[in-house]
Amino acid sequence: MLKKVVNCLACNNEEDKRIRGRVVLMKKNVLDFNDFTASILDRVHEFVGQRVSLQLISATNVNPENALKEGTLGKEAYLEDWITTFTPLTAGETAFKVTFDWDEDIGTPGAFLIRNHHHSEFYLRSLTLENVPGHGTIHFICNSWVYPSDKYEKDRIFFSNKTYLPNETPKALVKYREEELECLRGHDEKGKLQEWDRVYDYAYYNDLGNPDKGSEYARPVLGGSSKYPYPRRGRTGRPPSSSDVNTESRLNLLLSLDIYVPRDERFGHLKMADFLAYALKAIVQVLKPELESLFDKTPNEFDSLEDVLKIYEGGIKVPEGILKDIRDNIPLEMLKEILNSDGGGFLEYPMPQVIQADKSAWRTDEEFAREMLAGVNPVNIRCLQEFPPTSKLDPKIYGNQNSTIRKENIENNLNGLTVDEAIKQKKLFILDHHDTLMPYVRRINDNTSTKLYASRTVLFLQNNGTLKPLAIELSLPHPEGDEYGAISKVYTPAEQGVENSIWQLAKAYVAVNDSGNHQLISHWLHTHAVIEPFVIATNRRLSVLHPIYKLLQPHFRDTMNINALARQILINAGGILELTVFPAKYSMEMSSVLYKDWVFPEQALPADLLKRGIAVEDSRAPHGLRLVIEDYPYAVDGLEIWFAIKTWVEDYCSFYYKADETVKEDEELQSWWKELKSEGHGDKKDEAWWPKMQTRDDLIEVCTIVIWIASALHAAVNFGQYPYAGYLPNRPTISRRFMPEEGTEEYDELVENPEKAFLKTITAQLQTLLGISLIEILSRHSSDEVYLGQRDSPNWTSDLEALEAFEKFGRKLAEIEKRIVSMNNDEKLKNRVGPVKVPYTLLYPTSEGGLTGKGIPNSVSI
Repeated sequence: MLKKVVNCLACNNEEDKRIRGRVVLMKKNVLDFNDFTASILDRVHEFVGQRVSLQLISATNVNPENALKEGTLGKEAYLEDWITTFTPLTAGETAFKVTFDWDEDIGTPGAFLIRNHHHSEFYLRSLTLENVPGHGTIHFICNSWVYPSDKYEKDRIFFSNKTYLPNETPKALVKYREEELECLRGHDEKGKLQEWDRVYDYAYYNDLGNPDKGSEYARPVLGGSSKYPYPRRGRTGRPPSSSDVNTESRLNLLLSLDIYVPRDERFGHLKMADFLAYALKAIVQVLKPELESLFDKTPNEFDSLEDVLKIYEGGIKVPEGILKDIRDNIPLEMLKEILNSDGGGFLEYPMPQVIQADKSAWRTDEEFAREMLAGVNPVNIRCLQEFPPTSKLDPKIYGNQNSTIRKENIENNLNGLTVDEAIKQKKLFILDHHDTLMPYVRRINDNTSTKLYASRTVLFLQNNGTLKPLAIELSLPHPEGDEYGAISKVYTPAEQGVENSIWQLAKAYVAVNDSGNHQLISHWLHTHAVIEPFVIATNRRLSVLHPIYKLLQPHFRDTMNINALARQILINAGGILELTVFPAKYSMEMSSVLYKDWVFPEQALPADLLKRGIAVEDSRAPHGLRLVIEDYPYAVDGLEIWFAIKTWVEDYCSFYYKADETVKEDEELQSWWKELKSEGHGDKKDEAWWPKMQTRDDLIEVCTIVIWIASALHAAVNFGQYPYAGYLPNRPTISRRFMPEEGTEEYDELVENPEKAFLKTITAQLQTLLGISLIEILSRHSSDEVYLGQRDSPNWTSDLEALEAFEKFGRKLAEIEKRIVSMNNDEKLKNRVGPVKVPYTLLYPTSEGGLTGKGIPNSVSI
């Protein structure tokens, strides 16, 4: 009996020396439908003893025999029941048990090593340790692909969800923290990076051109020069092209999804499925030659606005023969959610919101002006502070580029005010695309199919809060040379006859300019491109243990992947953007020139509004800012979101940084900021306006701007694309003819059939289909989106103060949602809904998946 009692106690004692763990992962075979053998081979490896092992690392006890002072390592433990745990062939997480032998020398586990001896990689979601002596539950949030161990020089390491400033890191983890960052920075060699590589590094935009295909596909290198400065992109390491050693070789179009980004930056399985399901509509190389033969009456033209509506009301029928040609070129799995075997309704698009309630309200002057405040590009309008408007272009090169709009053009529409009085009362506004475009107008008009004007639009703020367009100036370079200045003509509103038709065309030319500016500058450059260096620098210089890494990392999800795909199929030479937006082959070059004007601190919404004269400082107003246009939906909602973000960042940073000295002494933070300026935005490294990163206020402002750009600013200029521009007559992207002159056939056509003349001037039919195919994809939320105020794991940190501050942030965003709904229902606020009856919801924080026209994702994820 005594022997049994002793044995029982010994067994219990052994049981007490074990820690149970729960590992959540997704197997490769449920994520990759092309690799059905992965599951079988992994089981074979498991059967012969090549298993998945884990070792705990102490955060408190240093191995005395280790000269590097690394934390004590526990014994290897293995994932249990891999062979008998079957998973369906649909993406899903699987939980595995793991049992660690407990050793007092471990103390508090702060990290673990994992070795994958299987055939295939898997996605490791988390490890949770239960009943750790003296600590209870410890969470390790991993969210990373783990490849077979022979792919790595160092074993993969994951840390617990504890947060440490560098100088507060337990000695046992310091070396592991440093080594992990070294792995992410990679080695100095610049070879081609493989899918299992975890290297974050910088490169110029030297991969847009394809000179091997012909000189017409050559493009300048963007970045690294004063002529063409640019933010850096992620390095892929592909070899140079055969024709030009300064241009990186390109991937074959069908391999676009394999373009290198660090594996953890790639789309998740749900996002990829959503992306592929809608991307087929934009496969230009396959659809273009076939579609061109379909359009009967007048090939490549819409014959009427009713003709345009057909693409939403029934779709364009594509014959089965054409579908067979497409199937032969595109893998079947990419087609199954889109193509019907009967060939019916392939190119059928959702009805854009702008024409859902009223098919013609988009043509009104009120809606034309309202969309400058609440449309897809509400970030350019500014208060007019001098009249006539002047140019900042160098007169030695471009001659006189000042505006020819005169007081007599507008003064009879100022409600009894003089121009000087209207300016003094901040009643005049301008949408000015003149200086941006004029240096390119001659080249675009001479070398592409576009017929472009540089434009200025002057507007008046009425007593009811809406804007009224007063005059549009359209300008061309002087035919005898740039130095002779501009040839300009001023157009004013007219309500009937040919004058009204001309006025509608003038507004269309402005919309073309604004569409190009939106896609190239407001959208691509000012969100996608400028944020990528922050993604790279953060992963290279801030440990996952660092509080600023934990703050910013959710706002970088999917950005490198969508940018890499953009370089491959969208913004490259001959890509979709060049085919559908007016600057054509000059598109990216023009965005590089405008990057010269980019100033990081001015990306803060309050600074931007003050610079544009849209807001003035007023201590009596909320947040110390008073809007000149009180009913400016983007600014009203944006300021609420901005200050909610800033309060959250301030609460969070103040917990970890008690004083300015803590910021100065943070080695990782200082290294991050230095590299961000000198490498990531290296062409602007000498600018005096960069924050010094010497105070807590510096840190809070920088982090707030980064989060604002990645979340709310991107949402404001992205998810309204289809609702407003999905109907191309409202937001044309190309103009193909100049304004008709009296005495010409074009003018006679304008008199006889103004609708047809309008459509023959703006974007052609094929380009329209390609354009709306693209923006339909870009305007959709994926089904796995994570929105502002949300995290993909509730255990992202163990610090209760940070979690409480984050909950407070979420409650504030919920209040903002309610306020937005209330304002949209207020009939006094005419700019929030407008003649088209589209409520302004682009800065409504949450959304469902799909084409919703609302929701702020955490990151530039599409």
